[in-house]
Amino acid sequence: MSDVRKAVQEKYGAIATAVASTSQQTGCCGPSPCGCGDPITSNLYSDAETGDLPAAAVAASLGCGNPTALVDLEPGQTVLDLGSGGGIDVLLSAKRVGPGGKAYGLDMTDEMLALARENQRRAGATNVEFLEGTIEAIPLPDNSVDVIISNCVINLSSDKDAVLREAFRVLKPGGRFAVSDVVVRGEVPADVRRSMELWVGCIAGALEEADYAARLRAAGFGDVDLETWRVYDINDARTFLTASGIDIDRVAPQVEGRFASAFIRARKPDAKPCCGPDCCVSRDASARAGEA
Repeated sequence: MSDVRKAVQEKYGAIATAVASTSQQTGCCGPSPCGCGDPITSNLYSDAETGDLPAAAVAASLGCGNPTALVDLEPGQTVLDLGSGGGIDVLLSAKRVGPGGKAYGLDMTDEMLALARENQRRAGATNVEFLEGTIEAIPLPDNSVDVIISNCVINLSSDKDAVLREAFRVLKPGGRFAVSDVVVRGEVPADVRRSMELWVGCIAGALEEADYAARLRAAGFGDVDLETWRVYDINDARTFLTASGIDIDRVAPQVEGRFASAFIRARKPDAKPCCGPDCCVSRDASARAGEA
């Protein structure tokens, strides 16, 4: 297991345990990887969205956006949330796809999976399933998902290309990729990149905007669009940089406006009609057999 993956599991496992132990709270329930009430994780969902969700699902929401607002979900669709945590986005998606649809959540942390399944039980969601595994090796078959969502998780992976390839694999032709993530706008200091605490806290592993788009296209996606919607200034960054022991005044000019939450959308191309030599030969042979 990589050092990054181990650090992520340990940090998020501790958060899940803290939330579970105080699950009646509706505010911050223990240590947050990005800070409780900080500019990254705060004010992402409306009261109408969270009003009837279990308090622990809301408390364990540690994302940087609201991916369920990025894409129109339709009844009967299958949705997959990469890095589903306490399950808030899975539960919201399950409502929108209805009883004929399915909402999967994928997470690698046992404590988070236990918390999510308890939240599922409390919500009475019967069209939800939480899977154990990594986002670099999704435990679902090819062409099985209509929509992939994720909330500030892909930036935590040390092999983002593998994540994007897997997302492309499991999406059906025409399927959509709609995630929230932290992105970098330009160069960032090397000590910020090296900090494991910041990696676990959503910042150091973030990709530069153009790099993110290029990697999506390399994985096969089309219709790639990145929309930064919350750009962080130095006062926003001060909380998590100071907590990691970085001299904020020294790096201030290098981080001002460099980090942002972004909505990232892409689409798997539709399946092409059979026109290659193999399938045409097979089709012609079948036709001749029928004539005989």
